[in-house]
Amino acid sequence: MVVMPISDFRRRVMHHHTEIFKKADVIVTPTTGTTAPKIPPSALKYGETDMQVTGSLVRFVIAANLLGLPAISVPIGYDKQGLPIGLQLMGRPWGEASILRLASVVEVHLFSFRAPILRSLARCGISQSLSTSGERNRVPGISPCFGVISSFKNYFDMGKKRVMLPAEELDLSTVKYEAEDIDAPHLTGLTFRLFVKILEAPLIGPAVISYLKNKNRMVEFLRSTVIPEPPMYRPEYPPQDPEPGTILLDEDGNPKDRVELALKCLPDYDPANSWNGNLSQFRYWKIRDYAYAYRSKLVTPSMVAERIITVIEEFSHKKPPAPLLISFDAEEVRKQAAASTKRFEEGKELSILDGIFMAIKDDIGCHPYIMKGATTWKDETNSNNEDAVCVSRLRTCGVILVGKANMHEMGMGTTGNNPNYGTTRNPHAPERYTGGSSSGPAAIVASGICSAALGTDGGGSIRIPSSLCGVVGLKTTYGRTDLRGSLCESGTVDIIGPIASSVEDVTLVYATILGSHPMDRNILKPSPPCLPNFPSIESLNAMGSLRLGKYTQWFNDVHSTDISDKCEDILNQLSKTHGCEVVEIVIPELHEMRTAHLVSIGSEMLTALNPDCEDGKGKELNYDTRTSMALFRSFTASDYVAAQSIRRRIMYHHMEIFKKVDVIVTPTTGMTAPKIPPSALKYGETDMHVTGYLMRFVVAANLLGLPAISVPIGYDKQGLPIGLQLMGRPWGEASILRLASVVEELSGSKKRPVSFYDVLKES
Repeated sequence: MVVMPISDFRRRVMHHHTEIFKKADVIVTPTTGTTAPKIPPSALKYGETDMQVTGSLVRFVIAANLLGLPAISVPIGYDKQGLPIGLQLMGRPWGEASILRLASVVEVHLFSFRAPILRSLARCGISQSLSTSGERNRVPGISPCFGVISSFKNYFDMGKKRVMLPAEELDLSTVKYEAEDIDAPHLTGLTFRLFVKILEAPLIGPAVISYLKNKNRMVEFLRSTVIPEPPMYRPEYPPQDPEPGTILLDEDGNPKDRVELALKCLPDYDPANSWNGNLSQFRYWKIRDYAYAYRSKLVTPSMVAERIITVIEEFSHKKPPAPLLISFDAEEVRKQAAASTKRFEEGKELSILDGIFMAIKDDIGCHPYIMKGATTWKDETNSNNEDAVCVSRLRTCGVILVGKANMHEMGMGTTGNNPNYGTTRNPHAPERYTGGSSSGPAAIVASGICSAALGTDGGGSIRIPSSLCGVVGLKTTYGRTDLRGSLCESGTVDIIGPIASSVEDVTLVYATILGSHPMDRNILKPSPPCLPNFPSIESLNAMGSLRLGKYTQWFNDVHSTDISDKCEDILNQLSKTHGCEVVEIVIPELHEMRTAHLVSIGSEMLTALNPDCEDGKGKELNYDTRTSMALFRSFTASDYVAAQSIRRRIMYHHMEIFKKVDVIVTPTTGMTAPKIPPSALKYGETDMHVTGYLMRFVVAANLLGLPAISVPIGYDKQGLPIGLQLMGRPWGEASILRLASVVEELSGSKKRPVSFYDVLKES
C-alpha cells in the first residue's frame, strides 16, 4: 500500500480538474450548500463548533483554494426565507477574464436557483457541459476540511516572534556562518532501548521531544518566525539554458538506444590493454571491461555469476552478520546469467550492459523479491514484487539483477546500521560504517562484486555511502528519474540514482534509467536530458569556463582537516590544469535549510508509515527508526507549511548563486567513515553528532531537488576514502558528470579495499 502525502493528493485532484477542463470551460456550482445559518444565542459568548454547517458552507469552494483556480461568486436571487443565494463560477488557471465575462451575463439574468439560471444561460448560447447536481462526487478528492486547534504548550513555546526579511532583500554581507551544534545524546544498547521507551510514553515523551527541539532551535525556525515567502511543496525551477558540449537523449525512447548513445559519448578506451596489462596497481574493472571479456569469450556471465554466488553465500555466514544483500536467490541469478551467456554465444547481446551485475536497494521494486525497506515485516503489508520503472529499464538492456541490497531501515539513517539483518561493513575498514541509507549498494560496488547498483537519495543516501566507501554516487535532479515502484515514490526530496566505481559507469547506468514520470514532466517541465560529449573540443572548452562556487567557512567545517585539505587540493588542480575559476559565495540560512529538510522528509515518511503503525507494526521497527518517528509525530501542519516556505527562500538563494557560478563544490561529508560501536550491533544507536557531520553538505540537493555527485578524491591519514561533492543547476547532470570525470582523473590511483573480490578475472 502506498500512502500519498497531501501534496500528492493535490496533484491527483489537479489531474482530475485538468481532464474536466478539456470538456468544459467553467465549472458551475452553488457557492454554498446552505444559505445564511442562524446564530444560536448560546454561541455569542463562547463561540461554537458545527461541522455540518461548515461542511455545507465550504462544500463547493475548496477546489479553487487547493488548486489555486480562479472562482467568482455572483448573487443570483433569494430562497423562500429571503436569504441571498450565490452561484460559483470556477475557471481554468489564469482564466479570470472568462469567469468575469460569464459572471456579468449571470448578473443580468437573476433567477432563483440552479436550473433556471443554467437554462437562462443556455438561452444566451452558453452550453452546460457539467451538471451542478452531485458535482462534489464527480470531482474526486474534494471534501470539507477543518483546522485542528493547537495545544496551549505549542502556544507558549513560540516565545519572541522573529520576522524574516524577504529573501530578495537579504544583505549577504551581514550573513555570519554559524557552525552546526547539535544538542542530543549518543546512545546505544540497553540505555538506547530505555530512551526509546521514554520517548514513546504518553506524557514524558512529548516533553523530552519538545525540550530537544527547543535546544536545537527548531521551534524558533518553525513557529516563532514570520516567513514572508509562500510555501513551495515541490521543487520549482526557472527555465534553464542548454548545457554546452552535450548530446541530447530521448527520454521516451528505448533505454538500449540511450545507453548506446551514452557509450559514444565516452572517451576512447582499449579494454584489451587493461585486460592484458600490469595489474600491480589497483583499479576497478569497468563495464566496458566486462563487455570486452564476454565478447572475446575470455569469460561468460554464467562464470561470473558462480563467483558472485560464492561470495554472497560467504557473506551470509559471517558472525556477527554483515550481509550485502538481504534478498537473494542463487537460482534466479543463474537463470539470468544463462540467458545472457546464450545471447553472447549467438552474437545477440542487448547492449553494453548485457551481463553486467547490479544490486538494487531494498526500497526499490525488483522481481521476484518483495521490497521490505530492510524491515522484518514490510513484506506482510506489501505483496508487490514487480520491477520499479528504473529497474525494468535496466532489465531491458540485459542487466543481471543479483538481489536486494541491505540498507538502513526504511532509509531513516545515515550510517547503514541495521540490527534486523546485520550491519553492512565498510570494505575499506570492516570495523567502520559504510554510511547510509544505501549501505548495501555502495559496499557491494566498492567490494568489486557488482559493477553498479541502484540506490535512493532523500537526504544524502546515495552520496554519503559512496563517499565513505570510495565510489561514485549520482543524485539526479528531482523528477529526472521515475520513482514509480519504490517505497519513496510519493516523496518530494527523493530520487533513484546509480552508484558505480567510476564516473563512466555511472553515466552509462544514468542514461539507461533516466526518464521522468509523465505527470512530473507536465508539472516540472524538465530540460531535455543530455550527456557530456567527453572527448569533444566543445566539452573541453566548457571545462575551462567553469565557475566553481565555494563557501569557505562551510567548506572547512569538517571533523578532520584531511578532508578540507584534500578537497582544496582538487580545486587548486582544477584551476591550474583546466582554468576553472573558484568563486567565493555565501549561502545564508543553512540551519533553517536543515530544519526544513528534516520536517519535509520526516512528514513524508510518517505519512507513508502511519497506516502500518496504526496496525501495530510501529513496535516492530528498529529503535533508531522509532526515535525518528517520535520526532516526526511532533511536527504539526503549520511546521510543514513553514518548512515549505523556507524551501522557497533557500531555492531563491541558490538560484541567485547559480547566476554567478556553474557548480557549488563542497566535501561530500564532514567526516570519513565512523567506527561501529559493538554495543550498536544488537539494538542500533542514535548519534546526531555523527549524523550532522555526514549530512552537513548534502541537504540542499534534496530539499531543492538539485543534481549532485560524489567523486572519490583520495584518503585521510587512516586510509579512509574522502569524497568531493559537485552540485549543479536544475537539470544540469551533464555539467557535473563532465566535471566529475575530470576530478576523477586528477585524483590519482585508488587503494584496494580490505574486502575486495575480483569476480571478472580470478587469479
